[in-house]
Amino acid sequence: MAKIQFGSEVYTWFMQGTGKGYDNKLDHMIKIASQAGFTGIEPMVLEISESALGCGKYWLGDFCDPIKLKDTLQQYNMKLAGLALVCAWDGETEAPNERAAADFTLDFLQHFPGSMLGTVTLPSGRTKDLQNRRLNVAKNVNAVSKRAAELGIKASYHPNSPPASIVRTQEDYDVVLSSLDPTVTGWTPDVGHIIRGGMDVIATLNKWQHLVNHIHYKDYSGNGAEPWAQMGTGKLDFHKITEWLVLRNYEGWIICEDEAHIAVEDPDGVTLQNGQWCKDNLYPIVGL
Repeated sequence: MAKIQFGSEVYTWFMQGTGKGYDNKLDHMIKIASQAGFTGIEPMVLEISESALGCGKYWLGDFCDPIKLKDTLQQYNMKLAGLALVCAWDGETEAPNERAAADFTLDFLQHFPGSMLGTVTLPSGRTKDLQNRRLNVAKNVNAVSKRAAELGIKASYHPNSPPASIVRTQEDYDVVLSSLDPTVTGWTPDVGHIIRGGMDVIATLNKWQHLVNHIHYKDYSGNGAEPWAQMGTGKLDFHKITEWLVLRNYEGWIICEDEAHIAVEDPDGVTLQNGQWCKDNLYPIVGL
């Protein structure tokens, strides 16, 4: 059986925006994720400064102190599944703010052996010089991932699907994923973003299966105005996707990241419900 663990992404709480009650509350998110039955959490680091965010450095707040985070994780018997570094990477090389965010993230992750560096594209628009910018994403992701590998940190690239994302369609994936250096980085398929980008999830997983070393689950409603559904209520067959992972002896994290509209008002409740849904539906598939 596959050695699969289930974790929670913190973006479910940050959908409210800053100043709405979850600033500097990573400890609360860890507690709720633990109560939901998840065993790991995946926070985010953004390329912009804490002054722009209003919620502490890189969305970590006081938990940019790795000792404080380590103590809190231990309190709730949780792991740091990974840290998602979110940058635009539009230029041929990293911009100074992107390099600073990456250096912070790599330094932080050295305190958590085995945790994944997630590289996530910040949507920056598709109207200008798309092909070169797609290639730049791959160049920058490879550069960050190479530095990570030299430090013994595993890396995984995560595309997304908002209209402004430059890695959202089959053509985008073909350019960027084929340009990744598989000796230093893998790929995080986010199954919700794949279907929203007009692709078949299983076919896309099959095409790039040699890169899969991390995965995100979110459900898709098919509604253009509100594209996301709470887990288990939308169009994705998570049973089939999980079976795909088990059959390929996947060893790693399934990270649940609910962006359904209800999560804006009740991220705690949505996280608890998703945890129960995974226990009822997916844990038996992976042998938990």
